[in-house]
Amino acid sequence: MPFPKLIASMAIALGSLLANVGGASADTTLNMANWLPPAHPLMKDVMVPYAEAIKEATDGRVTVNVLPAPLGPPAAHFDFAVNGVADITYGVQGYNPGRFKTTAFAELPFLGDSAEANSVGYWRVFDKTLRKAGEYDKVHVLAVFTHGPGQIFTKGRDLSTLDGVKGAKIRVGGGIVGDLVKGLGAVPVEGPSSKTYELLSSGVADGITFPFESVASFKLIPMVDSALVVPGGLFNTSFYVVMNKAKWDALSDEDKKAIDGVSGEALARRAGKMWDAADAAGKAAMEGKVKLVPASDTEMEGIKADLKPVIDAQMAEAAKAGIDVEAVRAAMHEEVEKAAKGE
Repeated sequence: MPFPKLIASMAIALGSLLANVGGASADTTLNMANWLPPAHPLMKDVMVPYAEAIKEATDGRVTVNVLPAPLGPPAAHFDFAVNGVADITYGVQGYNPGRFKTTAFAELPFLGDSAEANSVGYWRVFDKTLRKAGEYDKVHVLAVFTHGPGQIFTKGRDLSTLDGVKGAKIRVGGGIVGDLVKGLGAVPVEGPSSKTYELLSSGVADGITFPFESVASFKLIPMVDSALVVPGGLFNTSFYVVMNKAKWDALSDEDKKAIDGVSGEALARRAGKMWDAADAAGKAAMEGKVKLVPASDTEMEGIKADLKPVIDAQMAEAAKAGIDVEAVRAAMHEEVEKAAKGE
């Protein structure tokens, strides 16, 4: 057996063993793949409570066992759900470049200042329209959501004008953020979030694209001294939570209904609230250490002009999935605004 598959099999076996310690008698145990440390807010404040919510909603008939060891890199997790290597997985669509065209609607700039409102609006539009594109037909989608609005953080650069961004080497993750950074005249440097400290400390990157939460979580506050804060965010990162289709189909109608009740908009809202709280804590930790420079009206005009070709290109790609892009963009902004008002 190839080594990666052996590790995956051992992890699942260990997870199942741990799930049954103490004589657990649930009808169904679902293994959830995990690639983040237990203390990360997405795990401790979203995925673990979500697992508990499923157990409670099904009166203990379905339990979710979070596997103790990663089955593989984050980019592999969607296919883990497709192929049944794990029953439930979560991840970032942008880690699979070119695979998901419809995520562009959630990742575009200027969507909104609240991860909760963005996530709820995103789920509503996904559920009504975007799922019809067929990108998730091989899995059952439990939720989609976004992290908090992303911004550009740098060290030793004057961000009072856009000239401070031009020519800067900016670390980017997946999704469209690389194109957005390039559109502003900067040089995108690709690298996973776990390598950000190394990229900054070695001088490979002059700055980063992150939400406020991540700058604090990855202990990068000493590595930056200023941030260009774009109203509505310069970008958002889209996440998925999906389940193996056969495993979902095998559940009773009663349990499906119960799980749906704590998934979808409820899970998107839970994730969004977590990101908003984490962003607030991250911003508070920057006080007196990182200068937050709000983009002026003049800068916003320049940013919108610079990024229009990028946005147009993304919408052209999304149209290839059979999506009425203008209608969906309008629906996204409408639903985000409604969610922000508590509607």
